[in-house]
Amino acid sequence: MDGQLIAFTGIAAGLVAMPGADFTVVVRNALVSRRAGAVCGLGIAAGLLVHTTLAVAGVAAVLVAVPALFRALQLLGGAYVLQLGLRTLWSLRRPAAAPAEAAPSAAHPLRQGFVTNVLNPKASLTFLSLLPQFVPSGGSALPRTLLLALIVCVIALGWFQVVALLVDRLGRWLRRPRAARMLQAGTGAALTALGAALLLEPLLR
Repeated sequence: MDGQLIAFTGIAAGLVAMPGADFTVVVRNALVSRRAGAVCGLGIAAGLLVHTTLAVAGVAAVLVAVPALFRALQLLGGAYVLQLGLRTLWSLRRPAAAPAEAAPSAAHPLRQGFVTNVLNPKASLTFLSLLPQFVPSGGSALPRTLLLALIVCVIALGWFQVVALLVDRLGRWLRRPRAARMLQAGTGAALTALGAALLLEPLLR
């Protein structure tokens, strides 16, 4: 692996591991089961694949050229994350469900992970600005950018599987009624705050 790929891998790992809505949604699902958290992480990796593909194709540049489209996507993404947070907080009003009743179908965490990530237009802009910095001049850009996109998706897939595993390993403690409700309240509040921030940012400009 050349020096540029090593540097890109480190930067991409830092961006993927940065706490945010993706991380919080995975933790939220992993509290139900390791499988739900792992499937949610798969959905996030799929969302990143969309963003990196858009960056490779240059379509993400449209978000820069058309500010109204960028703001619309921000509002849509913010609304989705906000409702996830509010639903999590609202569920605290109900008694804890039995494990069999609490486990969601695989489609739900997969969809949550994918939608949470793919509705974040900043991800496309991040990779649109980042990928070209690691494409050597004078060569074919497409194979290189595809490789960089693949690295990002593999990092995301691995990282969120680790997060799901760690939450599951701590599950005995985290699933104690008091601890579970505290963590559920924390993830719900974090998602609500992130969603509200995403909604307010374009409105305050």
